[in-house]
Amino acid sequence: MNPTPLVLLPGVMCDAGLWQRMLPELEQLGPLIYGDLSQGRSITEMADAVLAACPPRFTLVGFSMGGYVAREILRRVPQRVQSLVLIATSSAADSEAMAEFKQAVAENLQRASGTFHGIGQRAIAQSLSRDHQSDPQLQQAILDMSVRLGRETFIRQLRMPRSSDTDLLSAIRCPTLVIAAADDRMRTLEESRQLAAAIPASRLEVVENSGHMLPLEQPGALLMLLRDWLGNAA
Repeated sequence: MNPTPLVLLPGVMCDAGLWQRMLPELEQLGPLIYGDLSQGRSITEMADAVLAACPPRFTLVGFSMGGYVAREILRRVPQRVQSLVLIATSSAADSEAMAEFKQAVAENLQRASGTFHGIGQRAIAQSLSRDHQSDPQLQQAILDMSVRLGRETFIRQLRMPRSSDTDLLSAIRCPTLVIAAADDRMRTLEESRQLAAAIPASRLEVVENSGHMLPLEQPGALLMLLRDWLGNAA
C-alpha cells in the first residue's frame, strides 16, 4: 500500500524551508505536499489554497499558524484526512494586546520604504530556545524564509484575524498527535495540553531542548515522533 501524502503547513513567515532539516528522511514517510500560506488574508483563504492542491486522502501536519489552517481543512473535508499532527500551536485567539501589536507592526511595515530585509533579530531569537537563540545557522534559516516571502506577505499575516476554535475541537474524530516544545516562548506547554485534552483520540508529546521552531531546532526528534505516529495511525 502506498503511503499517505503528508500536507505540510508552515507558520508565520515560514515556507518549505521550515522542513528542510528533516530531509531526506521525511520523504520516506510519504509524498510531501508543501502548503503555501503566503497569499491568504485569512485562515479560510489559506485553507482554500491548500485544499486546491490536496490529493483525495492525506495527513495534515500543521506548525504554529499552520495548525489553525489544518483544523479548518479538517472541518471541511473530514472524510479525506487520515490523521492530524499539530506542532507548537494553539486553538486560542490573539489577545487584544497581541492583535493591537500586530496591527501596529503591519502599519509600520506598510509605511516603510526601501528593501525588506526580513524579520528582526529579536523576533528570531524569541522563536528559538535560549540554548539555540545564538545559533547562526538557525538564525539564517529563519531570516532567509522571511526574506523569500517578503514584506507584503508579512503584512497580510500580521493583519489576519486569529479566532479561537476551541469549542470545535471535540468534533475532531481522526487520530491526532499534538507536539509541544518544552522551551517554546511563543506558545505555551499549557496551550498544547489544552489542545490534547479537548481533542478525542489525541496524544501529547513534548520535545525537550527546543523553542518554537521545532522542525529546525530538533528535526531528528520530530522525525522519530512522526515515524512512530504515522506507522500506528495508518
